[in-house]
Amino acid sequence: MGESKRRKEALGEKYGQEPHILPWLPITKRQSEQFLKWSSRGAWAGIVALILVWLTVVFIAPSFGWWGLGS
Repeated sequence: MGESKRRKEALGEKYGQEPHILPWLPITKRQSEQFLKWSSRGAWAGIVALILVWLTVVFIAPSFGWWGLGS
């Protein structure tokens, strides 16, 4: 009898299913990893957007005469 057969008998219906983070929370470990990946990408996108807006306000807009600091 192989290890996988013993594991299948021990787990029963739960065999082959992904484990949940917490028993009462219906989120699997793979879903939590995907959430972390996408939230990290979103955070970096926000940082890049903030830098672009800052560069526009401080350097680009005044050079085109859109607004000035003491006009």
